Amino acid sequence: MIEALDIWLPAWRRRHLGHEHILGVRHVMIAVCDHFSPLHDDPPSAAMRRVETWQREWPRLTQNLRDADGVEPQHTFFYPLGQYHSGVVAGLATLPGAETEVLLNHEDDTAENLRRTLEQTKEQLAGHGLLARDESGALRFGCIHGHGALDNSHPQGRHCGVCNELTVLQQSGCYADFTLPSVPERTQTRTINQLYYARGSASPKSHDGGHRVRAEREPRPGREEELLIVQGPLALDWQRKNFGFLPRVETGALTATQPPTIERMRLWLECRISVESRPNWLFIKLHTRSAEAENAGMLLGEPMRAFYRSLAEWSARDERIRFHYVSARELVNILHAAESGHSGEPGQFRNYRYRRANADQTPVSAADPGRESRAA
Repeated sequence: MIEALDIWLPAWRRRHLGHEHILGVRHVMIAVCDHFSPLHDDPPSAAMRRVETWQREWPRLTQNLRDADGVEPQHTFFYPLGQYHSGVVAGLATLPGAETEVLLNHEDDTAENLRRTLEQTKEQLAGHGLLARDESGALRFGCIHGHGALDNSHPQGRHCGVCNELTVLQQSGCYADFTLPSVPERTQTRTINQLYYARGSASPKSHDGGHRVRAEREPRPGREEELLIVQGPLALDWQRKNFGFLPRVETGALTATQPPTIERMRLWLECRISVESRPNWLFIKLHTRSAEAENAGMLLGEPMRAFYRSLAEWSARDERIRFHYVSARELVNILHAAESGHSGEPGQFRNYRYRRANADQTPVSAADPGRESRAA
């Protein structure tokens, strides 16, 4: 079916039958995740020009734009496995307010080869001060799977090949997956608009369901053997219609033809992606592909700046909502703080569990979040 509606529409209907009541201020974490493949069809010289465009235009875009914590807009590049280029990666590492994680683009792979390639990629990126480290100093990374085919979930087994991929990722240091939603692909899961843990198995698409993240002081047994899945919004948009009467499918994609707007933000908020029992902390993971020139023009131009200005104006008018610009890593740190029972201002938890690899590696106790400060 078009847009894989038969897979996810029943879950969307159930999600809108009821919801947790939100009291007090809504804190909205916004992360822009970029499937960045500058070497896919072009030579290194073209890829370097793309990075140079970001180096020139990104500081101009973020100038004088700040969130509720006084933090500038953040951007997270997901760089392709096996496509390392020192100049391109070094250029990404210089961007203020930007971080880099791992994009899984592979075909007919094996678990053994994936482990080796992940280790190599981790060391290459960390060599530029990228990725994150946990309190033990071990390298950690977030990932997005190309074509949405996480855990060999494509019906024809394309774009992956590793049925126990969740386990391989978790054991290799992946702190969370940010692939979903993957509509219109059939790789889309039946679970939508959630933050949850999925356990790997020998069968494909192990992340079709799992245990929702919830605020609790005592960790659920076995959670350390599961992979955290961070989903972006998936909904029907009745304001923008196809053929004059059919609702469009909203996936949180940021493109030249789908720039962010306040109207779309309201729809993202209605998806209520949160940690169970902490409904006033909302997590909005958006996705884009800035290696496509048209998208980069939007992301680095007036449409994106106008969106950030609109958020500031909204927050100034309404004291019940506060926006926080976060990287993928910071989103997960704040999520884990909520999971551990913390409340209040989420901005203090940007480095709750994982710090940037190039940041001060002095251990920070999760029991003493007041000692934390945002990494440079």
